Amino acid sequence: MGKPSRPEYGFTLIEMMVALAVFSLAALALIRLEGATIRGAGTLNSTLMAQIVARNIAIEALTDARAPTIGSATGVEQNGGRAWSWTRVTQPTGDSRILRIDVSVMDASGRNAGHLTVVRDGVTKQ
Repeated sequence: MGKPSRPEYGFTLIEMMVALAVFSLAALALIRLEGATIRGAGTLNSTLMAQIVARNIAIEALTDARAPTIGSATGVEQNGGRAWSWTRVTQPTGDSRILRIDVSVMDASGRNAGHLTVVRDGVTKQ
């Protein structure tokens, strides 16, 4: 009879490769999630800034002593270090004393990034 063999401890090469493959899949999933989170935060920031610009344009139309004229107006505003193109469309409603004001804001790529609709009285204040 020979010497009793010692029990072997540790991982085999195949077990290590499987463990690394599982870890790699988990790490790749986390990296993709991080990228999606960053893109989502950028989109949210852009949408928030566009909504602020739309609100500013609408408030100007609401607080001006003269009611805005029926039709379209366009312009460019600087906000958040970026240029935002806006379009304000003023339309009459069923009641001749009330105007509907639609404000659309586009980012630098021309993508519609924000929209706001408000109503105001169509009477010019003295």
